[in-house]
Amino acid sequence: MSPLEHTALAANKPLAGIRVLDLTHMLSGPYCTMTLADLGADMIKVEPLKGEGTRALLAKDPKHAIDGMGAYFLTLNRNKRTVSIDLKSEKGLAVFYELVKNADVVVNNFAAGVPAKLKIDYEHLSQVNPQIITCSITGFGENGPGANRPAFDQVAQAYGGGMSITGTDADNPTRAGIPIGDLGGGMYGIIGVLTAIIERQRSGKGQHVDISMLDVQISLLNYMATMHFLSDEDPEPIGNSHFVHVPYNSYATRNGHIVIAVLTDSFWHNLKTLLDCPELEKPEYDHQPGRLADKAVIDQKIGDILKTDTTEAWLDKLNALRIPAAPVNTFSRALRDPQVQHRNMVVELQHPNGQSTRGPGCPVKLSRSNGESYTPAPLLGQNTDQLMKELLHYSDDAIAQLKAEGVIG
Repeated sequence: MSPLEHTALAANKPLAGIRVLDLTHMLSGPYCTMTLADLGADMIKVEPLKGEGTRALLAKDPKHAIDGMGAYFLTLNRNKRTVSIDLKSEKGLAVFYELVKNADVVVNNFAAGVPAKLKIDYEHLSQVNPQIITCSITGFGENGPGANRPAFDQVAQAYGGGMSITGTDADNPTRAGIPIGDLGGGMYGIIGVLTAIIERQRSGKGQHVDISMLDVQISLLNYMATMHFLSDEDPEPIGNSHFVHVPYNSYATRNGHIVIAVLTDSFWHNLKTLLDCPELEKPEYDHQPGRLADKAVIDQKIGDILKTDTTEAWLDKLNALRIPAAPVNTFSRALRDPQVQHRNMVVELQHPNGQSTRGPGCPVKLSRSNGESYTPAPLLGQNTDQLMKELLHYSDDAIAQLKAEGVIG
């Protein structure tokens, strides 16, 4: 893709004009930079000469790859350009610093301490560009007694307490099916970067954003953490039910499962009318304390009734009475849902060879500066020559010399 084509596609996006150098790998960092790129940031993926490790994930899996590019890389690196540089060489580091002079943000998710060793941390980069914003996403943060521990998604989920309340009982802690440890770190990376950009408009100065996956997991405990401090009790898993609201659970139907979430007494009265079950007509059930006291009985009765008809039939009836409910969708159903399709949440993901598949779209919808578009995840070093000329004004001879010396690829 030419510079003009790339610029034209991003022109109507809200982050147009923001240039980010992406040093990320695996999931937490690439999810952060993918979303910033979706929103229009000029995302330049800086990879080692052999490529970053995520390129290899599923690359040889015939079900989950296109022409040697796996689902991870196809999804997480859309809307990005790439340059291949040996940052461990003196000349490679010098080239990177030249890119930093032309950038607004540098994002990495290396282990704590690695950016400083590579001389690509805020202390070094701010000397090159005082307005640079750097963001590091790590497992435990960049300071404190546990900063140097290794971490991946499930480590963060376990350490942050969320696994202790997920599942059906305390003897079988369960991770969230979605990798919320990694994705949560990426989401807060986005928030941190955008916050620093806004602050820079006032101060004229860059700064460092330090995102800890553990910090994010603790933040997501939210009101439940406050409940713990008030009661000094550790909550335990309760499956899909709720510790306050009844009925609030998943139930089997004739052909699947359905969720019903009764948060108010008025929802309960509508549900009673629909189910027409004498055992649910007790006066004490008309208010939440009475329902909570008999939670198991109510769940059992509702479960027995819902098994008599299909998910689709029940949803029609529940929606007609505006009772909060949903099917427990498989991926195939969720990704083909008319509402999901209408919101452009399933989009084409192209490979540079022209083949394509589909993946999730961007959930940030803006009324004026949306301009959604998705360019293919790049091949290794695909944009090296282009970016060396466009940003650094290197000649063909200079580029060839750096390639011959193994500095860029």
